[in-house]
Amino acid sequence: MSDVATGSAAGSRAPERRTKALLIEDDPNIVDLIRSNLMVRGYETCISPDGSRALELLETESPDIVLLDLMLPGADGFDLCREMRERSNVGIIVVSARGGQQDKVDALNFGADDYMTKPFGIEELLARITATLRRTRPAEPPDTAPLRISAGDLVVDLEARLVTKAGAVVHLTPTEFALLRELAVNRGKLLTHAQLLRRVWGQGYATETEYVRVYVRRLRAKLESAGGPPLILTQPRAGYRFVTD
Repeated sequence: MSDVATGSAAGSRAPERRTKALLIEDDPNIVDLIRSNLMVRGYETCISPDGSRALELLETESPDIVLLDLMLPGADGFDLCREMRERSNVGIIVVSARGGQQDKVDALNFGADDYMTKPFGIEELLARITATLRRTRPAEPPDTAPLRISAGDLVVDLEARLVTKAGAVVHLTPTEFALLRELAVNRGKLLTHAQLLRRVWGQGYATETEYVRVYVRRLRAKLESAGGPPLILTQPRAGYRFVTD
């Protein structure tokens, strides 16, 4: 059964389409907690309690953010995460009782933008939703940055948010593009794990170094050619730098 909730705080009337969250969760207490807090803040919510209609709701409701439990009746959360990422650039936050480091790495590798372990504080969840939404929406390049950055056959168009390699468009998720943008506009400069986490993911992510490692691997897989020169250089125990000409 799927439920679409469209209520908002009493008396409020948004002039534009409200931000919509898709909550894929089978625990009714958690559903009520998250939905009520999102509704008060003006969000719309749609619910898939068992994962069976999650992909359908992704298509029909066009959510801005997905909150995904990994342990769902009749569905594998990791597979669902992968399928959703293949279909959409929507922000995906995994909210799961599975707290192992490998679970987090696997979820990020399947395309999740963030990972929270239950039990969680609602204010932290709301902050992470805000941070993820910020990455999924266009950001203006710094005034001092060129609008197009080239490295070999790779071209990063910051204004159009478009990446091409040998003339072919490279599909990047919003988080992947945000990380590449930060590296590219600072090409040649060492950016530490903490700097990248703060600038790409936001405040409060300083200890999540695995996020950077996973997403750098994702960028390398999409942007670097087998046997070719690297585009993103690793400085062990320090950080990363984008190549110079």
